[in-house]
Parts: sequence; structure tokens; C-alpha cells
Amino acid sequence: MRLPNFNSRFRGRRTLVAASALMSFAIVAAAVVYSGSHASTAAQAPPPATAAAPGPDMVKLSDSQLSSIKVAAVADREFLVERDAIGNIDFNADRSVQVFAPYQGRIIQAYADLGDEVRKDQVLFSIESPDFIAAESNLISAAAALEQTSSALTRARALYASKGIDQNDYETAVASQQSAEGASRAARHAVAIFGKTETEIDHIVASRRVETALIVRSPLTGRITARNAAPGLLAQPGNPPAPYAVADLSSMWMLANVPEADSPQFRLGQAVRVSVMAFPDRSFSGKITAIGATVDPSSRRITVRSEIKDPDHELKPQMFATFVIRTGAPVHAPGVPLNGVVREGDGTMSVWVVGSDPHRFTRRSVKIGHQQDGYDEILEGLKSGETIAVSGAIFLSNMLYGGAS
Repeated sequence: MRLPNFNSRFRGRRTLVAASALMSFAIVAAAVVYSGSHASTAAQAPPPATAAAPGPDMVKLSDSQLSSIKVAAVADREFLVERDAIGNIDFNADRSVQVFAPYQGRIIQAYADLGDEVRKDQVLFSIESPDFIAAESNLISAAAALEQTSSALTRARALYASKGIDQNDYETAVASQQSAEGASRAARHAVAIFGKTETEIDHIVASRRVETALIVRSPLTGRITARNAAPGLLAQPGNPPAPYAVADLSSMWMLANVPEADSPQFRLGQAVRVSVMAFPDRSFSGKITAIGATVDPSSRRITVRSEIKDPDHELKPQMFATFVIRTGAPVHAPGVPLNGVVREGDGTMSVWVVGSDPHRFTRRSVKIGHQQDGYDEILEGLKSGETIAVSGAIFLSNMLYGGAS
């Protein structure tokens, strides 16, 4: 048997490994030579040219970016010196009244309903009052006594002149007549308390008839704001609820609560502008009529009362209202649209000013005052006539801090 030739096989494999190693070395060497020559070429190439960078508070825009920015010249505007406050609407207490019966009695009939317009002295309800009946009876008796004593005095005066009676009888007749006259006046006043006029009292005396129904009239012209009257209900003077409540709604009260720090700026007669949620696009005007004398210890605010004209009766009591109170004369200052002012991260306010190059915008810090009709009042940092970005100012600030492109 013939054994294989291991030596020849080993020599062939060793030759193959050596050839592979030589080929790998040649590839690595070629790569090193190529890398070195490329690096040398790159080192010899000149650096590309770069444009000058804008300043730290300056932004330069391209033509396409500039098309999204709106610029305008700053102009002076009139700013009203005002203070805002929150409050509510209420009845004018000087023109509203609770209508009670002057004496206790049972309601016979109610003539007016809730929301009705009534005139002064218009009948609201009638009651049957024992006190009124007694007052009428006393009036009739006092009137009869006065008539009798007056007739007796006339006769006594004639007899005394003819020596028909002595002086004592004459003076007795005079005293009786004066006493009856005083009782008659008191009886007339007692009936007048129930709302009767002199003409009506004279009619009671002349007719000698007692009216059982006491008429209660409206003390002013206005609208019925509350009704609690019903036939058969016992009405007592001063005992709430009142049978009727009447208010003149041509003017209302506005009660605002203002901070005590602002209280020195308010004066009687200052103009007030009021807005309510029911009429968001409208405002009502009036003036301050009273300023509270004390500070609320819990809220540290003072009540300011204003009287507002409301001829169409649109305002309702307890409506939530916002008050704008004019506290001084108008001032003139540069005005910038709200979109042209940017609040920075540190709380400062800034605008973007355009110079001779319309593509370059420079940030400038400003101090603002009042805000009115979509404009900020500029107190410092900007003058009238300068051109600024009135739209897109936030975009410019974002570009400055790398937040936009």
C-alpha cells in the first residue's frame, strides 16, 4: 500500500498563504499613498470666502424672508389716562322705592304686573284698612263739630254785640269753635297720611261717605321691578317683602371695586366707560358720583359708584361689568402696534428698527406705557418717524436666537 505525499501538500498550501499576504500588503500601501496625496492636495487648496456676520442685535434677511415682514413709520397717537376696574350693575337707589301700604290692611286688588311701566301717582293696589276707615270717620265727625261750633259762634257774636249774652258765654263759644277747628285739621292730616289729596278729603267731608278701599299709588315714574301683591294678602307697613317695587331705569348705578393704591386718582365727576358681556361690542358712559370712605379689609379695595345713563333699559341689576375710568387728560406719545413689540425672556420689551438697508433690522429695547386700541404707548427708546417692523417682530427675535430660518 502506498502512503500519501504529505510534504508536497504542505508546501503547496504555504505557497498560497504567502501569495495572499503579499497581495494584502500591496493594497494597504496603495491606500496609504492615495490618502497622503489627497491630504497634501487639500492642504494646498485656499479656504472659501465668508460674508461678514451681522452684529449681536442685528438680523439680515433675504428677499424671500423680507416679504413676510411689514414695516411702517412710528407716529404719535393720543392715549387716554385710564384705570380699569371690575364690578357690577345695580339699581339707582335714589330712583327706586319699595311701595308699602301706609297702614295694615288686606289687599283687595292688584293693578300692575311685573315689568309694567307706571307713571307717578298711578294706582298700584288697593287695601281694606280698618285704620283708614277710622280716620275717615273721625274726619267726618270733626268736620260736623266744626260746622256746628262755627254756626254757634256766629250766633253768639251777634248776641254779644246786642248785649244778649254775657262775655263768659261768648268766650265759651269762641273756645268751642277753636277746639273744633283744631280737631278738624288733625283729622284732615290723619286722612292725608293715607295718600288722600285735599280735594279727595273735601269730597269725603262733603259726601259724608266712608271709603272702604284705600288706594296705594306709585311714588315715581318707572318700571315694576318686583311684585308680591295678591288679592287677600295681608299687607303690613315696613314688613318685607313690599307689595311692589318701582324703579326708574333711565339711569343705573355701577359699583366698581378699585385697589386702594389707585384711590387717590379718582375724583367725583370723572368720566366712566362701562362694558358688559351681554353687549360686547358696545359701551355705556357715565360719571363718578360717589367714592367709598373706607377700605375693605379683606380685599384692600374701595367702592367707586358711577351713574350711567340707560334710556333703553338694556342694563340689568347684578350684571358683571368692566369699568374704564378716565383719571387724567389725554397724552400724546409714539404708538406702536401690539404685533410690533416683543417681550423678551428677561421681561424687557423690544422693537425691531430698520435703518438705511431695508434688509437689516436692529433690535432696540423700549419702555411701554398704556395699551389702547391695539397700540402700545412708547415712553422711552423710540421716536416718531423711525421705521420699525410692525408685523413679524417675533419672527425676527426667533432668528436672532437661532429659532427660525
